[in-house]
Amino acid sequence: MLTKELLKATGCLKIDVFNPDGSLKETREIDNLVVTVGKDFIASRMVGVAANVMSHMAVGTGSTAPVVGNTTLGTETARVALTSGTASGSVATYVATFGAGTGTAALTEAGIFNAASVGTMLCRTTFAVVNKGASDAMTITWTVTIS
Repeated sequence: MLTKELLKATGCLKIDVFNPDGSLKETREIDNLVVTVGKDFIASRMVGVAANVMSHMAVGTGSTAPVVGNTTLGTETARVALTSGTASGSVATYVATFGAGTGTAALTEAGIFNAASVGTMLCRTTFAVVNKGASDAMTITWTVTIS
């Protein structure tokens, strides 16, 4: 008997926008696409090929739907270092905070990268507009599950 196993990477992110007083202004949960270069990155890490770990998250205003061949955001407006990155079982969780004055825009896309600029993109998603005002803070918690 021939058994076929399929390894799949999926992701979901939660966006929380906070008013200047710290109260929650808006929250969203959105599925994402693990892009081809992101899957290549995962495979390379399985055999110990030297590649920087995912270290940054970016947001932008691009609205073109994600496709597996994406390597950048459509229109990146801000990129920050991850606040944390953890793995538990088959789930990797990345958290980034965009403080007041960072990523201020009518945001419509996000991605995870392994560098402060350019780098390899793991995931990309687009979403309905999230308005981040100049005095607002925003936290994105992004989970990637290997199943």
